[in-house]
Amino acid sequence: MTVSTNHRGYRVVVTGIGALTPLGLDMATTWQNLVAGRSGIDYITLFDASNLEVRIAGEVKGFDPANYIDRKNVRRMDRFAQLAVAAAYQAVQNARLRIDSTNQEDIGVFIGSGIGGLTTLFEQTRVLLEKGPDRVSPFLVPMMIADIAAAQVSIALGLKGPNLCVTSACSSGSDAIGAAYEYIKHGHAQVMLAGGAEAVINPIGVAAFAALKALSTRNDSPQQASRPFDRDRDGFILAEGATVLVLERMEHALSRGATIIGEIIGYGATGDAFHITQPLETGEGAAKAMTLAMRDAGIRPEEVDYINAHGTSTPLNDAMETKAIKTAFGEHAYRVPVSSTKSMTGHLIGCAGALEPAICLMTIQHGIIPPTINYENPDPECDLDYVPNVARPAKVNTALTNSFGFGGHNSVLILRRFTEEKP
Repeated sequence: MTVSTNHRGYRVVVTGIGALTPLGLDMATTWQNLVAGRSGIDYITLFDASNLEVRIAGEVKGFDPANYIDRKNVRRMDRFAQLAVAAAYQAVQNARLRIDSTNQEDIGVFIGSGIGGLTTLFEQTRVLLEKGPDRVSPFLVPMMIADIAAAQVSIALGLKGPNLCVTSACSSGSDAIGAAYEYIKHGHAQVMLAGGAEAVINPIGVAAFAALKALSTRNDSPQQASRPFDRDRDGFILAEGATVLVLERMEHALSRGATIIGEIIGYGATGDAFHITQPLETGEGAAKAMTLAMRDAGIRPEEVDYINAHGTSTPLNDAMETKAIKTAFGEHAYRVPVSSTKSMTGHLIGCAGALEPAICLMTIQHGIIPPTINYENPDPECDLDYVPNVARPAKVNTALTNSFGFGGHNSVLILRRFTEEKP
């Protein structure tokens, strides 16, 4: 396969989106609830959380994996992989992408997950302790390992192109999309399914994040608990879900008459080299990632119309991200709308960086910026335009989305309204 003589490479477009989130079982429902400012956070129902410090989360309600996977295989897949396969089926259907023997070797899968099959690991550890090693499931390893979501998507859809998992904590989904974008851009694939999946709402997952003092303990008001950039924020809300995008080389999408949702034009990634959980307070690494993404896109800060923030609702992250945006955008930081949709979805960990680019595409397509809900008390350290509480009509041509992960991972994607003529 030859690479484009244009040093910037092939153009990469998005033709399909699949999503299962705390706000809906598809992207359309998720988007409707985002625009309405509804919260998907509620009391945990997946297990009895009454003895835990944190009893609230963002669950994917009403998900039946048997709608996408035969029941025998459902029992052999952790929930995060089930969600990934469902999102992949949705994305392919949304893209109207036909997969058969003529093209299956040209379609790859990059699915990120920060943690993988933690629920299966927890359940089988309990089996080991209560019933002994002979009762441990032979499917433990292939249900637990983080790469299995990408593998199961490949198997379910018959995709024989490049297949891998990206694990970079809360940046995993963003990095998976970024890697797929680079793969197509440099001529290594025609089509990629890329995204993220996570399902860690189980006793050990909730207890572990709570032990880090990373989670909100606002158990008495679940829907008000996630409050990014608000002075009274006290931690993020653990959530689950999966989002998969269909990425294509522009020429390939046009040749098959696909509807193009938007274009990915930039990707930047850095490492803080600072701490295992805390972000670098100055935001230097995050700012550099934004600058690299804008350089890759060939745009100036003034051309960005909307920033979908990482915006976790933790004291350290939100203050750091505000500083980073100011560093990367200068005076434009005070003019560009910034919102955190985690105020409604909670933090989907490895899926967050996949869902939020999808939200940016919907923002561009529909001309509405989703709000940051629960923004009631301004924080002097966080003094940007966070689109408080109510969605805002706006023409958005170019959107930037941030993802920052434990370990100092910083990943940024830039998406643009598609026009066949290159801007």
